Amino acid sequence: MPCFQVFFTMDFQNKFYSILLLFVFTLLINLPFGFARAKAKRYSFRWFLYIHVPIPLIFIIRNLSHIEMKYIPVFAIAAVMGQIIGGKLEI
Repeated sequence: MPCFQVFFTMDFQNKFYSILLLFVFTLLINLPFGFARAKAKRYSFRWFLYIHVPIPLIFIIRNLSHIEMKYIPVFAIAAVMGQIIGGKLEI
């Protein structure tokens, strides 16, 4: 029951759309970086940059939207999903 209360407090309900929008933004911003990462040599400097360049942008937007740190794992999942899906794209 405590886990249920953590995710469904008034704070979560008020910020749900902000969290959802940032989740989608995080996923979408990571798609092109995942695509480029898949083409780069593994563990090279470019490969490392393609993984880490979107993080400051997501951090800034999260802070501007006043979303708490407890939701960071949700955005980390979106970033990993975006990297994986972007890496599988064939354009």
